[in-house]
Amino acid sequence: MIISTRIHLPFPREVVFRTYRDCLVELIPYMPNIRQVAITSRQEMGDRIEQVNEWKGGGDIPAAARAILDESMLSWTERALWQSAEFVTHWQIQTHAYTQAVHCKGLNRFLEDQGGTVIESVGELRIDPKQIHEVPSFIAGMVGGVVEDFLGKKIEPNLIQMGDGVRRYLEVQTYQPG
Repeated sequence: MIISTRIHLPFPREVVFRTYRDCLVELIPYMPNIRQVAITSRQEMGDRIEQVNEWKGGGDIPAAARAILDESMLSWTERALWQSAEFVTHWQIQTHAYTQAVHCKGLNRFLEDQGGTVIESVGELRIDPKQIHEVPSFIAGMVGGVVEDFLGKKIEPNLIQMGDGVRRYLEVQTYQPG
């Protein structure tokens, strides 16, 4: 499954990029589907920063998925490589449930656009049903489809919600252009 979002924010690219990268914990109040974020590792190497974040999401689990998914599916580890010179982030998500079965990675590009910034996020979510050991193999394919559908419906809206959270955060910070 391809994950793709495009978000426009009316703030300069450098400000938006730094806010996404450096103000993650401060953004939590602006993201209602996120309960907690912990930055567990951050290594700076010139214009590159490698960061590991532990996320805890929220929201209801659909009834159809409740038998398969639990709260651990709403927790994940994100590994991100921020490249300041190119205004790019490479990211990879590792779920805390079905860890071996779920593969999710992508790229965020921060592009200048008419005095603002466009954040293009493109990624791929793939489920390997053979790695879902918690259920009988004869229904693993169906379970994989349910898990992929559930996660796909969470990831894109969360990316959009984060962009909206950054916009609201910067508005509260009374950012003044120039």
